[in-house]
Amino acid sequence: MSASTLRIARVFALATLASLIACGTTKERGNGAGSVATQFTEAQWKPPREADIPDDSLGASIKRGLYLIRFTPESLPAYATTRMRCTSCHQNDGLKASAAPLSGSHARFPKYLARSGAVIALADRVNYCFTRSLAGNAIPVGSREMVDILAYLAFISHDVPVGRKTAGTDGLIAMKVMLAGDTLRGRVLFEKTCIACHLKDGGGNGPIPALWGPMSYSIGASMAREERAATFIWHNMPQSAPGTLTPQQAFDLSAFINAHPRPDSPGKESDWPMGGAPKDVPYRTQGHEAFKPPRQLLPRENPQGALVPKPAVLGRVNR
Repeated sequence: MSASTLRIARVFALATLASLIACGTTKERGNGAGSVATQFTEAQWKPPREADIPDDSLGASIKRGLYLIRFTPESLPAYATTRMRCTSCHQNDGLKASAAPLSGSHARFPKYLARSGAVIALADRVNYCFTRSLAGNAIPVGSREMVDILAYLAFISHDVPVGRKTAGTDGLIAMKVMLAGDTLRGRVLFEKTCIACHLKDGGGNGPIPALWGPMSYSIGASMAREERAATFIWHNMPQSAPGTLTPQQAFDLSAFINAHPRPDSPGKESDWPMGGAPKDVPYRTQGHEAFKPPRQLLPRENPQGALVPKPAVLGRVNR
């Protein structure tokens, strides 16, 4: 371990210990030599940032992973084939609590994903983002790029115990109301509020993501659901004045945006194989009819690359 890594570890340890002593939050689980001190409180925990990345080989991997989520289409054009990048949704390098934060994610996987009907690893969850939210192709799990992304996710999950959650990590901070979005009101509001960044055709501009069309997220992305997009819009948009829209305006914008054509999501008909799809999923699945589907689905150039396989069974085990 390098000297810089040791220094950072000591800083984290001292900061954690000081906060626990001050607030009396340390709890003991178990007895004797096997006892474990729980030294984590969500309200006090803060993820490390770019300036905290160690200056060693691991730090180089962490930094590459950070830059991959910032500059995804520029760095991985064969896999991030649209104008979407990881930070289009996971803002502030994945640290913003109201924008589906990535911080703490390394402590929550493997986990069961109802949409897949399987227990998945964190690398598979990353690939669901690439294939659905970025409307691109899955990254080889053993590639250096995937390892770098996972290294960054581990870095911003420092000190979060396995299975614990941090602020916002249920995906997006849910709104307390479910409203019916109106596309006509949404169009008027979009032209007044959103075209300065996303342009009138919704095609985005440089790092500003496309909201519909072939360069936007697929129908299989969470953002294609009316409530999920409305929640993100309400908390984070417009970027110049977040929090200024009413819940109804957020739902109207969501309905308008998601009514437009967008890339298909190959294999989507197999989602939620056990049933129980959320009401606003815009395509048909087991026991669920499509909710306000977009006007058109655009074919994917590489449908096979857009699939994330379930974990393979290698031996004779109970299935």
